[in-house]
Order: sequence, then structure tokens, then C-alpha cells
Amino acid sequence: MRKMVNKDQVAGVAKQVKGSVKQAAGKATGNRQTQAEGTADKIAGKVQKAYGDVKDKVKKAL
Repeated sequence: MRKMVNKDQVAGVAKQVKGSVKQAAGKATGNRQTQAEGTADKIAGKVQKAYGDVKDKVKKAL
């Protein structure tokens, strides 16, 4: 049985990946603003994925 994922879970993971890339690029170029934006994107992605996880659990409980 395949596990279904919702759009918040997918978008959250994508945002985390984008943030990681942006953070690494900022670190590599010495651009602190880009690095900070990447960190913020990663955190936002984690929050969005967690929201999606909760939504999924609630849906399964109903």
C-alpha cells in the first residue's frame, strides 16, 4: 500500500531543499543575506511539512 502525501508535505520538503541549496550558496560566496534566507526557507519548509503531516494524521483519524 502506497502512502499518500499531501501538497503541504511535498511543498515543505521542496522548500527545505531550496533553503539548503540557498544556504550553501550563501556560505560558499560569503553572502550572509543569502545564507540567512536559505536558513529561513529551511525552517519554513519544516513547518509546512509538519503542518502537512498533522493534516494527514487528522484525515486518517476521521
